[in-house]
Amino acid sequence: MITYSAEGVKMPKIRKRDTSRWIKAVAATYGRKVGEIGYMFVDDEKILEVNNEYLGHDYYTDIITFDYDEGDVLNGDLVISLDTVRSNAELFGKLYEEELFRVIIHGILHLCGINDKGPGEREIMEENENKALALLRQMESEEGVSFIR
Repeated sequence: MITYSAEGVKMPKIRKRDTSRWIKAVAATYGRKVGEIGYMFVDDEKILEVNNEYLGHDYYTDIITFDYDEGDVLNGDLVISLDTVRSNAELFGKLYEEELFRVIIHGILHLCGINDKGPGEREIMEENENKALALLRQMESEEGVSFIR
């Protein structure tokens, strides 16, 4: 089950059921099933607090992924700063919605075992994000619906 909640920010206008279907489809491409995934959308201050408390980091980030995987079943909590998502969208010249979906799937890719901190790993992560976003666009096209409300 995938749950979505917000603290200190408005819930993003995503189609939760369709987004969850997309997440499950992406996980399946890595031979994984979705167990319990919890998304929490927050502001920059909250993500800084979480980063400090749980990771000992004193900086803002777009997402923090807590991995509770069990075998091939993905379980985790994903905390996303909508402030940083918006800032990054502007910085990289992307639409906010595209950046939001990139970050949503970024955490799932971490749960699937893809890292982005070591040499060459960032490029591998970006390649996998792009494949997942292509699948999102394909699903939207086939169904004639946008995953944004």
